[in-house]
Amino acid sequence: MTRNERRQKLLDLLVEGGGLEVEPAAEALGVSAATIRRDLDQLAEQQLLVRTRGGAAPHGVSYELPLRYRTSRRAAEKGRISEAVAALIAPGEVVGLTGGTTTTEVARALAARADLATGSPALTVVTNALNIAGELVIRPQFKIVLTGGVARPQSYELTGPLAQQVLGQLTVDTAVVGVDAFDPVDGAATRHEDEAAMNRLLCERARRVVIAADSSKLGVRAFARICAASAVDVLVTDTGVSPAVADAFSRAGVEVHRV
Repeated sequence: MTRNERRQKLLDLLVEGGGLEVEPAAEALGVSAATIRRDLDQLAEQQLLVRTRGGAAPHGVSYELPLRYRTSRRAAEKGRISEAVAALIAPGEVVGLTGGTTTTEVARALAARADLATGSPALTVVTNALNIAGELVIRPQFKIVLTGGVARPQSYELTGPLAQQVLGQLTVDTAVVGVDAFDPVDGAATRHEDEAAMNRLLCERARRVVIAADSSKLGVRAFARICAASAVDVLVTDTGVSPAVADAFSRAGVEVHRV
């Protein structure tokens, strides 16, 4: 396990447990307590946690890992999902991409498609995610439309009235939405109301709504609702989704792709 992987795991344990003690963490990761203390000190310097006597606590009341520390979670599943979502997009479409680790992988999969290497434009991408715009803007065949707004440092997403004003003036063919939770009854949701408002507006401005989510996010709820399941056309997920959950989405009118 590399140092970065170890620190990622420490952050995962911190989120799952709501706190962390040095000795149990050292035993769980198979390293010395001194190594764990150094890791926690470095993460505290980055303001990713708060050091406590004998361990660490989440930084702030509402804790969320920054995007760069979430990219390795369920990476294989997200890779398959992103390829499948990218394959749904036709050349020349206007595509809306929300922020998130899976939608970032979708952007990369679109950039890698040989049939989108040329065009005027090959795709128009509307996004409120700074990292996605930064990756795609170097590709001249893609037209990138970035909303204004206030940047959230955890997710690199632009939110607020300025972002909503821009997005409200646009229409997209396909909205690709990342979520924290998607339930057949309660619909799609995320942890933060400002992100939910942007995602909801993007869905309203789209002819087709595609949710890209690994199976750990299905059949669960989150704080801020984006839209009802009936507003979603396609769900692309991995094969870990249970047949019962997949059937419930199908009954709600969602086309389920398991990859």
